[in-house]
Amino acid sequence: MSGRPARPILPLLRRGIHRSTTPPGRCLSSVPGPPDAIPSTSSPPPPPPPDPFARWPASWSPTSPPLPPFTASHLREAVSSLAASLLALPEPDPDPSPVLVAHSFPALLAVSPLASLELLSLLRPRPLLGLAVFSFRRALSPPPALGEFTLAISLASRGRDPDVAAALFAEATSALSPDQALYNALMAAYMQNGLIDSCVEAFHALERDPRCGPPNIDSYNILIALFGRSLLVDHMEAMLRSLDASGHPRTIGTYNALIAGYLTAWMWDKMEAAFKEMVSGPVDPDATTYLLMLRGYAHAGMIYKMELAYERACKHAGKVDMVHIRAMLCAYCKFAHVDRIQKIEQLLQKLGPDDYKPWLNVLLIRVYAQEGLVEGMERRIAEALERNTIVNTAQVMRSIISSYFQCDAVDKLAHFVRQAEEAGWKLCRSLYHCKMVMYGKHQRLEEMHGVLDEMECFRFDRTKKTFWIMHKAYLSCGRRAEAAMVLGMMWKHGFGLPRHVCVQ
Repeated sequence: MSGRPARPILPLLRRGIHRSTTPPGRCLSSVPGPPDAIPSTSSPPPPPPPDPFARWPASWSPTSPPLPPFTASHLREAVSSLAASLLALPEPDPDPSPVLVAHSFPALLAVSPLASLELLSLLRPRPLLGLAVFSFRRALSPPPALGEFTLAISLASRGRDPDVAAALFAEATSALSPDQALYNALMAAYMQNGLIDSCVEAFHALERDPRCGPPNIDSYNILIALFGRSLLVDHMEAMLRSLDASGHPRTIGTYNALIAGYLTAWMWDKMEAAFKEMVSGPVDPDATTYLLMLRGYAHAGMIYKMELAYERACKHAGKVDMVHIRAMLCAYCKFAHVDRIQKIEQLLQKLGPDDYKPWLNVLLIRVYAQEGLVEGMERRIAEALERNTIVNTAQVMRSIISSYFQCDAVDKLAHFVRQAEEAGWKLCRSLYHCKMVMYGKHQRLEEMHGVLDEMECFRFDRTKKTFWIMHKAYLSCGRRAEAAMVLGMMWKHGFGLPRHVCVQ
């Protein structure tokens, strides 16, 4: 599409306008409003393709007459071609002017201001590019409508630039009469950047502004979401009470923001209570709701409820994204559960080669070690070494050596210790003590003495336990003289002797 020139379409557009005698009141497409300001832990499913003959909301372009269907379809085709060419520009900060001129964007805008709305909505994946396009569009005629400013503010929000959003808001309110959507877009920009005071101030400004109505349900939802993600649960609940007092009914966005707030604060009981209240009321949960509950149950270790939420999320959305798959894997790794290895293997099949996370691989190493599955553990260790993942927790290392000890695999343990030393993994004295115990068990005393040299190389001092391991190894081999010598070394180093040991 991006390769097709837009110029040949313009004569068709103009002919369509002149040929139309009875406009059916339809337009280009239904441009989505400002992006949902309520935070979600998952990407929503892609919206269905817009209807070329859907009516354009009057608030977006109150002065533009509706386009006939013939013109709308060609205008939409031209704007889609222009958007594809713009999105193909290299990042990060390309100049969109040559592409806009080459695709006759000023002429498209002259056909209908709806072209600007459609183009800005298509550029949401690259907000900085969208803002550059809006900057170019402001120099054209007619002046930008209120809906265009709303979309531009939402682009600044996605670009994490609240200063630009505030500047666009000030420009819009000085030239046009603002509406609730414009205020909500500014509040969403502040929310995305964690600017609590600015967001609350914008909410109060909306309450005081006589040019538009009082805050709507989206305004309250934005503040509920902001307080929730900021761990201000008391403020979140107070805003919920204000919403109920305003007479606005709670929406799916209200409940999702509330559940997300309790999830962020790890308040599992209140999270579940909000979900039950939602289910018993007139608002039905959606895929985002079930994904939020899945994540909360995963963090709380409620495995059965997590699996139930997973089934419902799959039923609503068709599939679950990688973020929540990893949350489930983390829950299975941290909490004991029936058949957890089998369930882990099933979930791992959903991950692609680019979904590797070092922390998740370390958790998998530990869970395989805890279950005594040496082969699976070694596969994960090999993958970690290949990807230069460094294990820096002694707990994971102890789980690995315990697995080797239970299998009596002293050579595999020795090989692993060498790999860990070379890779810079967390080393602990337990690694070397375990090697000494296993070498002593197999009466490989020379290799046991070699472990002492390794300990000195990595600056692990000999402890009372070190000498006691050597003493028991010599006794098990019947070499009592060496065992007595080790006791003397214990005494020399100031460790004393065990109470039940008697030296003759």
